[in-house]
Amino acid sequence: MKKKVILVVLFIASLCYFGWKTITTPRGEQKVQYTEASKECFAGDAKKSWKYCIYTAKQGTSGDLAYLLHGRNLDENIWNDDTFYTAQLQKYWADEKVQPPKIVTVSFGPVWLLTPKMSLPDSGLLNKFTDEIIPAIENKVGKPKRRLVFGESMGGINSLVLALTTKNIFAKVAAVCPVIYKTTPFVDLSDVKNFLERTGADPRTILGIRILARKYVSNDEEWKKISPIELLETATPSDVPELYLSCGLYDKYGNYEAVEYFAERAKSKNIKVLWRPMYGDHCVVDVKSLGDFITN
Repeated sequence: MKKKVILVVLFIASLCYFGWKTITTPRGEQKVQYTEASKECFAGDAKKSWKYCIYTAKQGTSGDLAYLLHGRNLDENIWNDDTFYTAQLQKYWADEKVQPPKIVTVSFGPVWLLTPKMSLPDSGLLNKFTDEIIPAIENKVGKPKRRLVFGESMGGINSLVLALTTKNIFAKVAAVCPVIYKTTPFVDLSDVKNFLERTGADPRTILGIRILARKYVSNDEEWKKISPIELLETATPSDVPELYLSCGLYDKYGNYEAVEYFAERAKSKNIKVLWRPMYGDHCVVDVKSLGDFITN
């Protein structure tokens, strides 16, 4: 008898739990009401190792060309996504009657880093991007008045690597919540523990970052070749384009301290920087300031 009562109680508790979960589960997404840009997409080569899409705003474009480098697990279709900040940018420009750049999204897949060719097989995309991809795309769309690049998260660090390893290719570079650090993926666990306590970063996220980084770089010396913090120290200010940086204070990747440090260090080197510290988690976006930076 007692066993039956326990089973009935457990059954009722389970029903209550799943009922409450059903009631409290979100049923939709906040979407942006905007006019999509026209879109043309292509395979970049015969092997489809990279893909890209060209987006043209309905109100026309300024003659500039902006490369959008997407975040992790996204792709070249992200510009016309009505649940993403890219739709907010398009709405903002349309509302302000601004003609934005033509946008080109480039993707090598869900996860990739722009690195020079080094010891690991996944490295070398930086050379491919600058030497092959940009010329191939601009052979199709034409030479722009100005060339810009921007991106969020993984795309943010890729944008900064481009800013700091090329000379006079880009007029402006915007990095939203770039995944950058003052340390390396090869520090010992006591340093990782201190970092987690200091920044409040999510331990599982940091473990994933350490694993990802080691697919592209094999030691500290190779890390220095793609770390924006390290690249900034040897950069000639006149060769660095105008920069836009933003990051959320409670970024789960623990990026706020490094992005803030990068912005302050860049300013001390007389590099033109617009720094927008944000209150929030990973990749909160100030649409107005980012939109103005890209179009002005």
